[in-house]
Amino acid sequence: MGCAGSTGNKEEKAKSKVVEAQLKTYNKDFQHQIKLLLLGAGESGKSTIAKQMKIIHLSGFSEDERLYFKDVIHSNILGSAKALVQAAENFGYSFSKKMQSKADTITNLDAYPFELSPEIAENLVELWADSAIKKTFARASEFQLLDSTEYYFDNLERISQKDYVPSEQDVLRSRAKTTGITETEFEIEGTKFKMVDVGGQRSERKKWIHCFEDVTAILFCVALSEYDLKLYEDENVNRMHESLKLFDEICNSKWFMKVSIILFLNKSDLFKEKIKKVDLKVCFSDYDGGLNYDKAIEYICDKFINLNQNSDSKQIYWHVTCATDTQNIKFVFNAVKDILLHRALDISGL
Repeated sequence: MGCAGSTGNKEEKAKSKVVEAQLKTYNKDFQHQIKLLLLGAGESGKSTIAKQMKIIHLSGFSEDERLYFKDVIHSNILGSAKALVQAAENFGYSFSKKMQSKADTITNLDAYPFELSPEIAENLVELWADSAIKKTFARASEFQLLDSTEYYFDNLERISQKDYVPSEQDVLRSRAKTTGITETEFEIEGTKFKMVDVGGQRSERKKWIHCFEDVTAILFCVALSEYDLKLYEDENVNRMHESLKLFDEICNSKWFMKVSIILFLNKSDLFKEKIKKVDLKVCFSDYDGGLNYDKAIEYICDKFINLNQNSDSKQIYWHVTCATDTQNIKFVFNAVKDILLHRALDISGL
């Protein structure tokens, strides 16, 4: 155990040095721009927002760039299939002898690297249609499953072709854990923007957060649809509660006392469907708006905005978003662009 702990410490120190080097570059280059810090709890859609900036403002993803995501997408599909099979067994749902054989074959495949062949895809199509898997999918809030599962499984035939090149929508829905600092630079009407996603470094937040005190604004993503889900890291913690806790910490940090925050209430498409069946009361006992989309949105928005202890000097703007919808994000970002430009002028004293 001592050796394992020692190795872990060395790995953490190595990661820390990489981040510190990135921060030095950041501080040197991050001048004369609209500076955006992209924050939010895990699975809130931060990386998808960054991808949309590339699509909207940087001519999108080239074919080579989209091909890079092919392995990620195939791995996402296999991971979802394994999660569904495992959950079905945990729930006590039984497969037919033939389907059990297919399920076992899928379970024994290596997740990465993994190539989705037409033969494996055929097995997955049959599994997806199986009643045990359908009943399991209906209980997705009770275990960890990617949001993109249904989308990818409905497109298995296309995705499993040998000449498959991911579409931009496929790329947007792919999930790979963000580590280190990811920067996206773009220009709008002559104004330079830099969006920084610090992703997987949440555990080191206190160490690096002060390095971003000069940002123009913070884009904080909240996954509306995850009010009945638990964290990947801790299945005793509700994801919405974790998001509120993180927002409170960031919003009231001494480093961001005068930094405006733009709240992206994200995954509105998934939320719109879920709120028809699952009452928000499962997350907030005092909520009494019922299965009503607008009332639930208003309640969640108020929960976040009311955490602001510095309303005299800090303003919070909010928008309902669907990060996988390019037109929606384009519209929303255009709406906040002027806010960001005025804020930048205020900071520079012009």
